[in-house]
Parts: sequence; C-alpha cells; structure tokens
Amino acid sequence: MELVSVDEIRAARELLRGVIKDTPVLASNVLRQITGTDVHLKCENLQRTGSFKIRGAYTRIHGLSEHDRARGVVAASAGNHAQGVALAASLLNTKATVFMPTRAPLPKLAATRSYGADVHLHGDALAQTLARAREFAEETGAVFIHPFDHPHVIAGQGTVGLEILEQVPDVRTILVAAGGGGLVSGVAAAVRGVRPDVRVVAVQAEHAAAFPPSLAAGHPVHVERVQTMADGIAVAEPGLVTYAHVADLVDEVVTVSEESLSRAVLLLLERAKTVAEPAGAAPVAALLQHSWRFPGPVVALLSGGNVDPLLLLQIIQHGMTAAGRYVSLRLRVPDRPGTLAELLSLIGSLGANVVGVEHSRTSGRLALGEAEVALNLETRGSEHCAQLIAELRAAGYPVLAPEG
Repeated sequence: MELVSVDEIRAARELLRGVIKDTPVLASNVLRQITGTDVHLKCENLQRTGSFKIRGAYTRIHGLSEHDRARGVVAASAGNHAQGVALAASLLNTKATVFMPTRAPLPKLAATRSYGADVHLHGDALAQTLARAREFAEETGAVFIHPFDHPHVIAGQGTVGLEILEQVPDVRTILVAAGGGGLVSGVAAAVRGVRPDVRVVAVQAEHAAAFPPSLAAGHPVHVERVQTMADGIAVAEPGLVTYAHVADLVDEVVTVSEESLSRAVLLLLERAKTVAEPAGAAPVAALLQHSWRFPGPVVALLSGGNVDPLLLLQIIQHGMTAAGRYVSLRLRVPDRPGTLAELLSLIGSLGANVVGVEHSRTSGRLALGEAEVALNLETRGSEHCAQLIAELRAAGYPVLAPEG
C-alpha cells in the first residue's frame, strides 16, 4: 500500500492556510520536573472545533468533485470528527449529515448542530454508528467521510506534524494519541519525510488498544471490548490504511491506564491551565506513566479539549483519588454524644479537608453501642493520606480499607 507522502501533507497545509489555526506550543515546567527533560505541549485543543479533526475533514471534503460535494457528506463520530466534518462542510457549502452514538457528550452534540450538520443519534457503540452512516450513504448517495482511514484525512492530520517540527526544531520524541490512527499516521508521515531521526510514539488507552494486537498479528485486529473514559480514542479496530502507516512509520505504541488519563487531565487543568479531554491528554498520561522511555525534548500533542463538564467533574475526582489527594474512608466509632465532633477535630488537626461525611447508627452491620462514619477527604497526596490513616488508627479509630 502506498503511504501518504510529506509532499501531500505540504499540499494539505497550503490548502488549510486561513482555514485552521497554527496552534501554540507551550513549555511545561511541571512535566520537565516530573520527567527530567524538556516537555512541550502542542495545543490542538485550541484548534477550531476544539480538536485537530478539522484538518483532515476539510482536506477530505475539499478533495471531492463538485458533483460529489453536491450529493452531500455523511460521517459517524463520538464528537470531534463530527464537529470537524460539520464545520468543513459548511465552509465548503456542502450538506453534512452526522450520526453520533446515543451517549455522545451533550456539548459535542450541540456544537455539531451549531455548525449546521443534520445530526442523528444511533447505537451505543461507535461501530454501530459507523454502520448506520454507511447505510445512509448507500441509501442517499451522500459521500461517507471516514474518521481516519483515508489518505486525504491522514494528509490533513499530518499538517500538525509539520507545525511541530518548525515550532520545536530540537524535538526528539513526539507523543500522539491514537484511536483509529489517522492523527499518528499523518504526524509520522510528516516527520519521516523531514526529520527521520525524531521518534513518533502512539499512545492508546489500555482498555481500547487495538494496535498492539494488530501489529503482533500483522493485520488489523478487532478488539471485542472497548471501555475507556477517553471516548475520542475508543476505537475497536484500526483501518487498513492507518494500520499500514503505523506499522511502517511509528516507532512505538504504548498504553496508559484510566488512572493515568485522569491524572493527566487534572495536571493539565491545575498546572498548565488548559482543558484537555481524556483522549487529548493521553500523551501526558504516557509521560506520567512511562516518562523514562522518551528521550527529550518531548512534544506531547494535546489533540482535543471537548469534554462534558459533568464528565470533567468525575475525571477530576478520579484523578485526585489516583494521586492520593482524595480518599473515602469508613470507620467505626462509639455511639455516644460528641464522638463525631472529636473525630472531625482530629482530622482537621492532621491537615485533611472534609469534603463529605455520613454518620449511621442503624446499620445491621454495627454492634450495639457502635456507629459508622463514612468520610470523603481531600489530602495533600499519597504520603499524607497514609499518615492520616495511621494517625486515626493510633488514636483508636478502626479504619477500614480506603475505597477507590
């Protein structure tokens, strides 16, 4: 299979001038402290539509003939590709129909509609949504715009790789989130054509990682179960085109845990003052989990920032728990007046902040004269959390194991 060339990516970049932003690159002091090397954040979360997807969508739709554009386009997406196609179609005066999973985040749904697309909800999983979009294309003659598996899409996404090489000339490693692989394929094609000495690493969520088994098998493999908070990279099977690019051009594929993803979102929010969705934060999660593997300077590509505010609240709590800064405890206390006040006073003196408390005297698990207290506490980190539990036990409070 012929791979996308750097000349095709350069042509896409010329096409996209005035359509997209050249997004900024920011040095990250906190990640330099964690990794011991220079780390830069390529902020595609600040791109139009909130992600890199407009690059590939516009390049693909622009490449259609006038006859095909007149037929309209159809896409399937959990959100970011949907917005990219909707905006690109509106800029090119083409009707867009977009199918999204029934559980698509509401902000992504509203944004897609705001760009002028006709949106339909179908299926719980993206595979079902994709199938329905293909059926619609056959029924109506609309052109199906694949979210990743097309050379024009890959060429458009690859333009971000050219920007990185210009913005960080001494870069040695580029970390890129990968679902179906369109973005990392494009970045790798761009980098190989200009700076073959630079390592390109694909990052997948460990519960949605189709590339490792696919590369081991020598062909795209379908992963039966995909379950991750990073919905933007929750893809069960690579495409034929993206598989070929990743197999030939990408240096390494690493996976990251859900805990690392949530910690990365939290770190970017607190320390970099930027909002990234879990998929967009995957490269930072790789730095937190595998920092020793990547020679620097490193560029972590923040591919998107479209996240439901309610999900963001859950991710923040999940990230604080993973970092040992939020803990839930249950403990037994004597059922007598003043006991709860004494307990809370002790916790305050130990420097923890009580976020929530529940006091029960009627549970069937309790002995006569005993009460149970459930506490949600904010701490300074894992060491402080361990110290807090030790001090409570030393004071005579039977603390049950912390809850995740």
